[in-house]
Amino acid sequence: MPRTTDGDGTPVPRRLLAAATRLFAERGYDRTSVQEIVEAAGVTKGALYHYFGSKDDLLHEVYARVLRVQQERLDAFADAEAPVEERLRGAAADVVVTTIDNLDDASIFFRSMHHLSPEKNKQVRAERRRYHERFRALIEEGQEAGVFSKETPADLVVDYHFGSVHHLSTWYRPDGPLTQQEVADHLADLLLRALRP
Repeated sequence: MPRTTDGDGTPVPRRLLAAATRLFAERGYDRTSVQEIVEAAGVTKGALYHYFGSKDDLLHEVYARVLRVQQERLDAFADAEAPVEERLRGAAADVVVTTIDNLDDASIFFRSMHHLSPEKNKQVRAERRRYHERFRALIEEGQEAGVFSKETPADLVVDYHFGSVHHLSTWYRPDGPLTQQEVADHLADLLLRALRP
């Protein structure tokens, strides 16, 4: 995205995304108008349409920006020179931490994904599938090496872990008894215990 700034020096696309994320989280995607987004961002409708073709594009970018970060980080864990158990544990904990860091984005997306156009919905599903397949490949690598049990199919193990991740926005609270890293460590440990031979 272009780095054009407006007002306070923050790039306009970032301001629009921040405003949209806050409003979508507070009011819901369907109850937030384009006018409310541009007013909250302090820009014009013309500026919004310069960077995003529609409100639908904003919703897609809310999710895509987090997934891009998570994919980059997963690729780094998967490609590292370390034992597969260590790489999987790092990746499993990291997706929890990055989801908690972006809880509004995660909750908006899972509440509002059905509002995406069919084309964008398909695109998002393909992006998620790519992430899950890379994660599953780590599990399969460990299973083939005899480090992880083959008793539970790798697909089911992936669904188990990401089911927990996708529900974080429904219960995790920053002021709760566990830090995000503690939650990440517990969920990663549960995953590895489920794979123990």
